[in-house]
Amino acid sequence: MTWSILARDGQGRFGVAIASRFFAVGALCVHTRRGVGALATQALMNPLYGPAGLSLLAAGRSPAEAVAELTAADAGRSQRQLHLLGARGTAAAHTGDGCVAWCGHRVFDDFSVAGNMLAGPQVLQATIDAFVANAALPLPERLIDAMSCGEAAGGDKRGKQSAALRIHADEDHAELDIRVDDHIEPMAELRRLYAVSLQRFAPFVACLPGRHDAVGELDRTRIEARIEAFHAARGL
Repeated sequence: MTWSILARDGQGRFGVAIASRFFAVGALCVHTRRGVGALATQALMNPLYGPAGLSLLAAGRSPAEAVAELTAADAGRSQRQLHLLGARGTAAAHTGDGCVAWCGHRVFDDFSVAGNMLAGPQVLQATIDAFVANAALPLPERLIDAMSCGEAAGGDKRGKQSAALRIHADEDHAELDIRVDDHIEPMAELRRLYAVSLQRFAPFVACLPGRHDAVGELDRTRIEARIEAFHAARGL
């Protein structure tokens, strides 16, 4: 009842964007782990796929091996859809033969798309085309634009309700994790929330303690200076 795109950029960041005519699609469908991968579980989704799939990738399984292992152990696999992308190489996916039409997936070297209960195959194709065409954009904007084009091509054939965006970089926590759980125009609202995140959230998170700096920036004057520099660099 959903479609989504997973992507990996040149810095090793993972991004996921997802939308559905279902409440809070970002709550249980989206999974990421630093340096390991990204996964989306859809249709009659299985939330166990997320932690288990990422652990398989972390243990050295390829995405295709992880998909095969997850689905082989699941008696409900005919009604599941999932796709996952590792730290290197091609993505992998599964669309069960019991998923509601239109359903399908496409996998590439650094991104993948999958959806079910869609208006038609043009939804995934529009998502793919926009993602490929916008390679110069920052990853979050590239994902939002891709999903917006998929929505314009018909999206979920039942309508709109929720959307989510997650970006995972080099920390154990996500760099950005925003959700629209119930909205008449969820993709437009997701785009608005992303723009709001650039005002203070994104530069502030960069000042927090992390893997490479256990203390972070404590001087509030320097925090404000870094926020101003972030805005200047982006032309905000």
